[in-house]
Amino acid sequence: AGHFMRTGQVDLVLVGADRVAANGDVANKIGTYKLAVVAQENGIPFYPCVPTSTIDLSLATGDEIPIEERGAEEVVGLRMADGRPIAPEGIPVANPAFDVTPYRYVTGIVTENGIAYPPFDLSLRRMVLGEQEA
Repeated sequence: AGHFMRTGQVDLVLVGADRVAANGDVANKIGTYKLAVVAQENGIPFYPCVPTSTIDLSLATGDEIPIEERGAEEVVGLRMADGRPIAPEGIPVANPAFDVTPYRYVTGIVTENGIAYPPFDLSLRRMVLGEQEA
């Protein structure tokens, strides 16, 4: 993805998300954070697309989003074509299923009620609760 962004072949990035915190931090499949950072580095807008049911206003930040840790076997259980294990036996493994993209890398959050823009604490509340602008 980085090559295509750097060479001007990407206009914007759209991703899904599993959970959005009140401040606009976004949890999605592992690798989304990296994609958002590369997009910003290349001046490319980054938009998660979510139903409002994904926005959890009770979570102040993405630090409060629980991250599922997948089993080590998904990583160390892989084998090369000749049957040898891909990883040394007994190696410690971290295998998170999600990462959290900080709101500062998010251009806007697309919902069925429109697009929320920073400051997300206000715009996401309006998207979810239907509050009018103050």
